[in-house]
Amino acid sequence: MKIDIWSDVVCPWCYIGKRRLEQALAGFEHADDVEIIWHSFELDPTAPAVSTESVAEHLGRKYGGGEAAGRQMVSRVTAVAGEEGLSFERYPDARHANTRDAHRLVHLALEVGGPVLQGRLEEALFAANFTRADDVADHDVLARIAVAVGLPEQRVRQVLASREFADAVDADIAQAAAYGAGGVPFFVIDQRYGVSGAQPVEVFGQVLERAWTEAHPAVEVVAGGEVCGPDGGPDGGPV
Repeated sequence: MKIDIWSDVVCPWCYIGKRRLEQALAGFEHADDVEIIWHSFELDPTAPAVSTESVAEHLGRKYGGGEAAGRQMVSRVTAVAGEEGLSFERYPDARHANTRDAHRLVHLALEVGGPVLQGRLEEALFAANFTRADDVADHDVLARIAVAVGLPEQRVRQVLASREFADAVDADIAQAAAYGAGGVPFFVIDQRYGVSGAQPVEVFGQVLERAWTEAHPAVEVVAGGEVCGPDGGPDGGPV
């Protein structure tokens, strides 16, 4: 079974949704047969490549009330994150910055190490932004994170210095639009079900079971005819 996930590494509900899906998979009998692929979605393509303000400052400026109001705006999602075992205490201090280069590295990780390495990088980028308030637009920060999870530094630096994988990012965004996804997280499970948002664990579990059952239907057996069993002859009796 394949799960495609559209997200942005600065999206709090994407990190929460990731944890909830992981909890659902922990109780899913066929979890070892699940492959997860991450796809790009830019929440704010106009965000600066060089950050000039924090998330709290940005929200306070955009909606009014200043930094204090911005901190209050993220209090609810911070509380929800805590219920999922995530610490968002530094989230208000995270940088409001462009994530395109981070997305390009996520595509590099898939090319270099497949879904496992890609997932490792996605988790590390989420943690960097939400638990440490690292600047995930800064190339040195991105390189440090990518190398720490197993990507070759020379290749990482090469990608960051170019526009490589920009087309892949654009293709992901176009596919999200084709699916009708106006926001993230957005999950497509086995090309059968689209799940929008950080749904409860129970919802993910139900969709996983349904998708698996539909892809692996049980064989309906019509019984009652004569058979040869392992311990019987042609007439069903002992050999």
